Amino acid sequence: MTQLILCDIDGTLLLDGAGEIHPEVFRQIARLEEKGVRFCPASGRQYTSLRKLFAPVADRLYYLCENGAVIFGPGDPGPLLCRTEMERTAALALCRDILAQPRCEVLISGANTSYLCPKEGDMVTLVRDFVGNNVALLPRPEDMPEPFVKVSAYCREGAAGMEPVLAPRWRDRFQAAVAGERWLDFTLADKGTGLEQLCAALGVSPAEVTAFGDNYNDLPMLERAGTAYLMETAAPELRARFPRRCRRVEDVLKTL
Repeated sequence: MTQLILCDIDGTLLLDGAGEIHPEVFRQIARLEEKGVRFCPASGRQYTSLRKLFAPVADRLYYLCENGAVIFGPGDPGPLLCRTEMERTAALALCRDILAQPRCEVLISGANTSYLCPKEGDMVTLVRDFVGNNVALLPRPEDMPEPFVKVSAYCREGAAGMEPVLAPRWRDRFQAAVAGERWLDFTLADKGTGLEQLCAALGVSPAEVTAFGDNYNDLPMLERAGTAYLMETAAPELRARFPRRCRRVEDVLKTL
């Protein structure tokens, strides 16, 4: 029986470039809560961005943020339950490597702030106004004032082309995952370790978790969950690994 639902956001709950979550999702979250089933957005996004998306139910959710590196509990704001920090010297070297790549920007994540060293001004508009993150500007990565939890490359020409350039250099230190058309994320944690940490905090078995995802950064979470749904829009190689399909998450939520 499902006790906890972990759900990716972009490409899973937000389809075809949508900027708002369908109201039916909130209705199903409230119904499931009455049955004792907890709901947790599981995303590469920041805590503040996720709370804005889930505003009608924001205070009642758990949040697996920054691809599993940060987990918050319910409340306004909720307590920080887990934080997996990257080793600072290696994280700084990774930032410099990303900035050295043509047409690439770096986003450095703290617990609830996105730090930018923008090469082009539209990066600030994208992260602050479209994604909805708390944003601070740094003259250089070395000025990062808090522990690193995630370092992301924003690849203007596409993450798929940059992944084979950057990821092999850093896979011995960090998890690397394509997290969207233009995003390549590096963390010490991943959504799978985040799932395990949240399950331990709640006293829930991973076998009692139902998870939804669509991309490569969702794989560790989908592999550990007792029940995994993959979006029909996912890449063919991912669809071959997970037999359960999902067109709209809210349609599956109604059956739980």
